[in-house]
Amino acid sequence: MRLFILGLGYSARHFVGRFGGSFSHIAGTVRDPARQDDLAGIELHGFSGSRPADATVDRIREADVVLVSIPPGSAGDPALMVLGDVLAAGRRKVVYLSTIGVYGDHAGGWVDESTPPQSALDRARMRVAAEQAWTETANGDVAILRLAGIYGPGRNALVTLRSGTARRIIKPGQVFNRIHVDDIASAIMAAIHHRGGGIWNVCDDEPTPPQDVITYAAQLMGVAPPAEEAFATAEMSAMARSFYSSSARVSNARLKRDLGVTLTYPTYRHGLDALWRAGDGR
Repeated sequence: MRLFILGLGYSARHFVGRFGGSFSHIAGTVRDPARQDDLAGIELHGFSGSRPADATVDRIREADVVLVSIPPGSAGDPALMVLGDVLAAGRRKVVYLSTIGVYGDHAGGWVDESTPPQSALDRARMRVAAEQAWTETANGDVAILRLAGIYGPGRNALVTLRSGTARRIIKPGQVFNRIHVDDIASAIMAAIHHRGGGIWNVCDDEPTPPQDVITYAAQLMGVAPPAEEAFATAEMSAMARSFYSSSARVSNARLKRDLGVTLTYPTYRHGLDALWRAGDGR
């Protein structure tokens, strides 16, 4: 299989690190290929929203699998806006990385893939529009993976505690799901091998108040957790505050049933334990 990645971000890079050997050729886009010297083995192409070079277009045409990890903008999906004609031609597997944020606020209730998106946030509504656009453009063989809050090596509560940026913001009734980047990689590979498209939630088994994750990380490190802060009076950016605008427990039953994914890190405790043993936060 030949793989093309639109947006070589954190999750896509980890996917290549785990499963790159499954592909005969891997290419992907970054904003500035000259500054990406840590992506050995990947053919890099520049993409910043305008029509890319002919060589990039050719690689996309040749790809058997396209992994999309670029968020939409206010005008729509940037890749579809300039490459829609290329992506609509031929047949290939498309895996689109979306977000469970599309479900909006359910006051801590359970949701699954049959729950209609209802987020009041503009960025979540743009995600829903992008999901639909990719499904319509890529001839139906599109796997939409709605990701929970991503954590993994270098990006987790242990690291924020060590850097002094961790906070315990308390909003009664607030719960989030999370997902380890290794489990995202497994879900992507399972979606590639699954015949046909669909929507799957990629999240852990245990939606949890965010302050509990910080407390557990502090216990692993043997340090005192930061003081609790009431959400109503905490100083936060508008973006940070918006993440608390929805509370829902997201089911991953379909991910396990349809794609056969077994989570390596089914709870944040499994994930943080492994990260601590590997040296994160030390």
